Amino acid sequence: MIRLLTTLFFGLIFMPAVLATEECSSSLWGVDDQIGAANRITPAKVKAAAALVKEGQRHPLGIVIEPGMPAYPPRYTQLQVVQPGQHFSMDSTQAFGWNASANDDVLQMWLGTGPQLDGLGHMGEAGVFYNCNRGADFAAITGLTRLDISQVPPLVARGVLVNMAAHFGVDALSAGQPITRDDLSAAMAAQKIVVREGDVVLIHTGWTDAMLSTQPEVWVSTIPGITNDAAHYLASLKPVAVGADTWGVGAVPPQQGDKIFYDHVILLKEHGIYLLETMNTGRLASESISEFMFVLGQARLKGAVQMIINPVALW
Repeated sequence: MIRLLTTLFFGLIFMPAVLATEECSSSLWGVDDQIGAANRITPAKVKAAAALVKEGQRHPLGIVIEPGMPAYPPRYTQLQVVQPGQHFSMDSTQAFGWNASANDDVLQMWLGTGPQLDGLGHMGEAGVFYNCNRGADFAAITGLTRLDISQVPPLVARGVLVNMAAHFGVDALSAGQPITRDDLSAAMAAQKIVVREGDVVLIHTGWTDAMLSTQPEVWVSTIPGITNDAAHYLASLKPVAVGADTWGVGAVPPQQGDKIFYDHVILLKEHGIYLLETMNTGRLASESISEFMFVLGQARLKGAVQMIINPVALW
């Protein structure tokens, strides 16, 4: 399965561009817009989100990243801890005037590993990305010149959790299980969740809690997730971001008739809606927290496509 995913990855990257069947439509926020649905965050919405903090509780939505953890191939994480120029020796006395001891670290990783924010320059179709930007014009080996992560403003919004595991009466959805438009609508109705414009929508499947540590090869090979049509449904609700406790949001493999990873195109390219992957939703689900303040200030790395993140849920 991992070999199949690798083939799919490189197939997507090196797929020859074809002419789009429809003329590209500019963003709702103008031809020069680079932040998409983040435009929906207004001062009033930030104040409303802050008002959701009643108990003073906080929860990290990023899972712990470990060197060597499974990731969508060929992504990886490697960490080295070093003591540059001293290795706990007395050499620091000459430099600082006192016997200092210190550790530094060197990280080599793909930024699309673990809990992550997919920026608007991550995935497009036929060479075209959000707001009619052509990849050939802005994607350089040294970094994106448009739609990069450094453009994304702080995402402070009302967050909602749709607990699909509870809706289906299971601890975790099964491998590749599709979540349809009707499934989402029914779950939200049963859980009394109303998605408002400018919200962050997180989907709890139980997949990472159940599988990452116990069956990491299975965890990284397949996931339950939304269908292409469900992505259209979520986009119609006008959120700022859509996320899940899985590494891809959309079902892998997709249901018959769907395109793999096409939820990325629908949300990122067509609507400027950010994707939040491998979110740590277990505590929210177990405590029946369906509404909270969502806060994310990602590292603003110029030119980056994605970023490892640790958003915070507060209630």
